[in-house]
Amino acid sequence: MSNTTPERRIIRGQNFDEERALYNTTCASVECCNFAGPQDGESALKESRDIKVKQCTFALRYPLWHVVGFDVKESTMEETCRAPIWYARDGELKDCTIRGVKAVRECENIKLTNCTINSTEFGWKCDGITLKNVTIASEYVFLDSRNVSLSDVTLTGKYSFQYVDGLEIKNCNLDTKDAFWHSKNVTVKNSVVKGEYLAWFSENLTLINCKIIGTQPFCYCKNLKLVNCTMVGCDLAFEYSEVDADVKGRIDSVKNPKSGTITCDEVGEIITGNAVMECSGQVVIRD
Repeated sequence: MSNTTPERRIIRGQNFDEERALYNTTCASVECCNFAGPQDGESALKESRDIKVKQCTFALRYPLWHVVGFDVKESTMEETCRAPIWYARDGELKDCTIRGVKAVRECENIKLTNCTINSTEFGWKCDGITLKNVTIASEYVFLDSRNVSLSDVTLTGKYSFQYVDGLEIKNCNLDTKDAFWHSKNVTVKNSVVKGEYLAWFSENLTLINCKIIGTQPFCYCKNLKLVNCTMVGCDLAFEYSEVDADVKGRIDSVKNPKSGTITCDEVGEIITGNAVMECSGQVVIRD
């Protein structure tokens, strides 16, 4: 039996607009190609294996579905390139721009580096997604995904990380309301987290050396931990939460924490009473 590695096919400088133009392509490099045109064909590289894409533009729908083992560099997925990457695994995108909605869904082991993304509903129901040095605008980003890692990411959008299980965030700037709802097993380090109603109903959420901005954060949480964090404009915080918090500076107000201890330098108001459950959480002011 021969162990010879198959020779890689080179596809360069072509325009494709037909349906399934490069369907089931294996062991190929696609370079400087354009996927657009009057035939308006879908699924250009569907079911492909071991694909390298460089300096290509995608303007047609669903180009990378069911693809295994892919490397996309210096390429653009336009707004008309809807749902560009679904059911794919073991892939990397580097120095790319993604504008098509609903990118990266039900995928496994995907890494994005130095990318710019504007894609509503990005990253749904995935397992093993890594973003590094990425700017992303999205709503409902990473809904119901697992094992997600973000570092040096700037995010804008609403309803981020809902129902995520297993998320690590480092050195990021997040401007996102209603983030982390119903999330589990999340760690955020050295980051700015701005948004209203953060992390309600979360479980096992830990924030370390973070700046937290916005009204009514951290309500109905289980096993919530804040370590060496600051809170700006945070009123009615920690309602009905199990919390262990070390906050530097002031908290505007704390309302009916369910259990645990919140330590801070100053609190504007501690609101107790009229609770719907037993609340024994304490606020401790440092000397």
